[in-house]
Amino acid sequence: MKQQWYSRKWTQAFFHILCWALLFSLPYLLKPSYESNRPQKNDEAAHTYMYFCHIATWMALFYFNALVLIPRFIHRKKYWQYFFIQLPLIAVVLLLDVLCIKLFWDMEHYRFRNALLFNIFPFLFILACSTAYQMIKDRIKADKVASEKENENLKTELSFLRSQVSPHFMFNVLNNMVALSRKHSEQLEPSLIKLSSLMRYMLYETDEQKVLLERETEYLQSYIDLQQQRFGKKVAVNTYLSDIDKQYEIEPMLLIPFVENAFKHGTGMVENAQIDIELTAKNNLLQFSVKNKFNNITEEPKDKTSGIGLANVKRRLNLLYGNNHHIQITKDNGWFIVSLQINLH
Repeated sequence: MKQQWYSRKWTQAFFHILCWALLFSLPYLLKPSYESNRPQKNDEAAHTYMYFCHIATWMALFYFNALVLIPRFIHRKKYWQYFFIQLPLIAVVLLLDVLCIKLFWDMEHYRFRNALLFNIFPFLFILACSTAYQMIKDRIKADKVASEKENENLKTELSFLRSQVSPHFMFNVLNNMVALSRKHSEQLEPSLIKLSSLMRYMLYETDEQKVLLERETEYLQSYIDLQQQRFGKKVAVNTYLSDIDKQYEIEPMLLIPFVENAFKHGTGMVENAQIDIELTAKNNLLQFSVKNKFNNITEEPKDKTSGIGLANVKRRLNLLYGNNHHIQITKDNGWFIVSLQINLH
């Protein structure tokens, strides 16, 4: 999965360095404004040293809170422990402030109340920023993990749905072979060759995420030919599968369930059985339609394998294409019609 730019380590490091560099440079950026109001007796070097010491303290507090306290207490829902540990932290900050004043300034004018007020608001601000930073970081990490899990689940589900389609197809084709064998038909050998080609496609090429649409079309045409050999003149089959203007790709075994369904429910006790299949792919738009006559009165009840086919391929379409496809299934005047459009771009 492609990593987002804001989650890359170098981006995060650059952002942190930029923020702290901005804070360190504030005295120099604001120097014209505060220099006129600052008493001349203040030593500029001492102010600079003390400022840098304070920034270093806030940096340490920021990362200590984000990397140690939040994972150890907030993530474990130990809120009271987290609250009480802030008391020694503010004491440490005040102690460091005293040391800085002792090293770089004059203790004569030190007042604890003033020091507390001076440090408590930056302390709370740094804690809030650190907590917000770590929460956002954790949320991005959790979203990434959830996205990866969802992606893996989709891959697993698509593989499972594809494996469900294949046995249904094999059941139909093997039944065709049995029928030809019983008739001692001369078409058995070429049919077995076609079946071998189909099995090679199913076993090796369908493992790919996508295949050429032309290859999938050849697969459909071979399947239709095998079915026509079985039914002969009992079923009128009209196909148009050749209008493809580019080397488009499509998920394997995606279209065959519609054709399987047409032969399953459009034959048998159907008067003047007819199946029309059309596929075109132009201007990045695939249009696929399958029409078959059916008999409402003698329509077969659902058997154990009836769930294999249309329901799964509709699920696959939703997983793979989302809003980039449109499927319409209708029954009109004795015709069962499937119309599918897929944006291949």
